[in-house]
Amino acid sequence: MRRELFEAEHEAFRETCRTFVTKELVPHQQEWEEAGVVSKDAWRKAGAQGLLGTAVEERFGGGGIDDFRFNIVLDEELITAGVTGFGAPVHNDINVPYLSKLATEEQKSRWLPGFCSGEIVTAIAMTEPEAGSDLQGIRTTATRDGDEFVINGQKTFISNGINADLVIVVARTDPDAGHEGISLLVVESDRPGFQRGRNLEKIGQKSQDTAELFFNDVRVPATNLLGEEGQGFIYLMQNLPQERLSIAVASAAGAAKALEMTKEYCRERTAFGRPIGKFQHTRFELAEIATEVEIGQVFVDRCVREHLKGELSIENAAMAKWWVTEMNKRVVDRCLQLHGGYGYMLEYPIAKAFLDTRVQTIYGGTTEIMKEIVGRQLDI
Repeated sequence: MRRELFEAEHEAFRETCRTFVTKELVPHQQEWEEAGVVSKDAWRKAGAQGLLGTAVEERFGGGGIDDFRFNIVLDEELITAGVTGFGAPVHNDINVPYLSKLATEEQKSRWLPGFCSGEIVTAIAMTEPEAGSDLQGIRTTATRDGDEFVINGQKTFISNGINADLVIVVARTDPDAGHEGISLLVVESDRPGFQRGRNLEKIGQKSQDTAELFFNDVRVPATNLLGEEGQGFIYLMQNLPQERLSIAVASAAGAAKALEMTKEYCRERTAFGRPIGKFQHTRFELAEIATEVEIGQVFVDRCVREHLKGELSIENAAMAKWWVTEMNKRVVDRCLQLHGGYGYMLEYPIAKAFLDTRVQTIYGGTTEIMKEIVGRQLDI
């Protein structure tokens, strides 16, 4: 499809991303899948190539360009190449807004240079064993003790959790204040009492390190408070639309990639003496898939344009997140079916896409939660 979202500088950046992904990431994908984690060397190489922190100010080593389209370019190239473990979308799309907009000058000087060079890998710890989409239900506490906060609790399903050197932790600083008692604190991984649990075994995205994190009397200086105390829930609500848009971007790219893989397979695979793409049923299936992919991409690109103008609403981000991730799930499933028995074989990329795609309707807020967000905005 013809897209009018990108300018020449974005396409030049795309070539840089594509070259890097092809040279530095794709050859190691299988070993990282088996290890369950991407090498930290890959992070440093990405930093050296200028792929981390493009929106961070130049004085801290970033690109100095607050243009989400550069994030999108890298996200799309990762998905198109089948690289699902390199956690740059968490690092760039989710964590940059917290560190760039909320951090003090002193905090930025401490954390952002390493963030941009790849020496510091970041994670954000929201989800807990008994609190997922309902962030008001978190139990992790951060108790003030003089010039320090003492953090206790457990987090789970934390992307980049094994590699993380710096974790933005969502914690209760006032247990009696409801959502107004939630704050954000930054925890360095070498703090006493900080412990990584299991690198969780998943059905897909196996090279993405997803971990349990434990905080046992972890002391951090009060200067590690991110933003204002008690405003954490507000900050999360302000930044979740970009996170959900990022997931929708990846889902749209994944659906487009699945379609292209399947078209190629249908050209080459023969049955009853002719390519299976020549059968009417196959053409109709591909026509329906192509239409859904086009519709999803158009809406995602519209949301991106709104986001660039600071006008992306919470409900539109939720619409994009639930519809495009569900669309991607449908598309990949139908594409796998068109591959027949080969679609069930992991040596075929469509099988890996089937497994990697499944989580997109869950993380960042489930489809059900997204529909609830949209439904609350309807005048009914």
